[in-house]
Amino acid sequence: MIVGFSEVLCALERDEVIPFFQPLVHLNGGRLAGFEVLARWKHPEHGPILPENFIATVEENGLMGRLTEQVLRRAFADAVALEHPPRLSVNISPSQLRDSSLVELLRRLEGETGYPLDLLTMEITESAMVANTDQAKHVARDLKELGCRLSLDDFGTGYSSLNYLTCPLFDEMKIDRSFVSSMLENRESRKIVAAVVGLGRSLGLQTIGEGVETPRQAAMLSWLGCDIGQGWLFGRPAGASSLQAVMGRSTFLEPQWDTIEGIDAGSSSLEAMPEQRLALLEAIYNGVPCFISCLDRNLRYVSLNRRLAHLNGRPVEEHIGLPMKEVVPHVYKRVEKYLVRALQGESISDVEVFRPAQEHGQRDKMLLASYQPMLDEAGEVTGVLIWMVDITARKTAESALRRRETRTRFFGAAAM
Repeated sequence: MIVGFSEVLCALERDEVIPFFQPLVHLNGGRLAGFEVLARWKHPEHGPILPENFIATVEENGLMGRLTEQVLRRAFADAVALEHPPRLSVNISPSQLRDSSLVELLRRLEGETGYPLDLLTMEITESAMVANTDQAKHVARDLKELGCRLSLDDFGTGYSSLNYLTCPLFDEMKIDRSFVSSMLENRESRKIVAAVVGLGRSLGLQTIGEGVETPRQAAMLSWLGCDIGQGWLFGRPAGASSLQAVMGRSTFLEPQWDTIEGIDAGSSSLEAMPEQRLALLEAIYNGVPCFISCLDRNLRYVSLNRRLAHLNGRPVEEHIGLPMKEVVPHVYKRVEKYLVRALQGESISDVEVFRPAQEHGQRDKMLLASYQPMLDEAGEVTGVLIWMVDITARKTAESALRRRETRTRFFGAAAM
């Protein structure tokens, strides 16, 4: 139901468009982070009318400034009426990025209501930034000078031009609900969410997942390193009368959510931080006296340490992307059955692998190997981790000991 111009104009004149507030929640700990302000038309006959039924009419008829002023004035007044005013997030329409009236409006409303603008986050859609990048950056800089935080809304659904991310304007990124809602069933969506979180981390931006409706979605976002969640799981948009009660809640996450189906939602966000994960892997790979490699589902080398590369007689870079059976065919034949089992999800440890010398001057080696399935965020096998230690000296010593024991038994028996 799209409402016409005259009806919208009458609603604004009668002050029927009011702010509703939806909670934003810290995924690690469940604390309230603030509220997003959403416009609702409180129709005297039909009740609350959603924005999609009237925002287009507002935009087309140049009424966005008037609507924004009406909603923000009431939202600011509702917030400062509380003992501790919460952080508020507000959407900016594309048309408001084309002039400076929004900046003047915010400055004026701060003076009228007393709501501090350093508690305000302005959400700008990706498509709005791309449509008029230069002017949008100008308005965004003015908003930053007011003390506002800037959020890049619906990231990944627009033109995905990353040029504007090179400017230090944004403080956070919002992951579109279309990816969040499908990430548990769709591996591609899950990887997109992980990539956006990783990009946000690398740029020093807070990440917010929209459309969180289930505990498993909240757990997955937390496990991936997403900072904040928003959605019906934490609360539907409601009027100002609900603010005090919502702010009085100590947590929005129940204790049993800490671990959901094997996902540790409270302590493993480091998994989604590429820079920390890379540093951790580098330290493990090159610091331990072991031979380590990772193979993908096609049993191609994804990574390996220098110690294994030296053992194979090739530089690290000559392994990456090549199948193991091509790089070390003599070893592959001996361990193929373990690799296949690991790809099926089985963890295999304490396998002794004989590795004959390949070049003159080398010695045969006996290795103790472990083949572990590598799992992604949903527990799907993505490859195999191979971990080997050299037990040649131990096996040589054991063999020598057995020979001595055999001689002792033989000569002892002969003497009798």
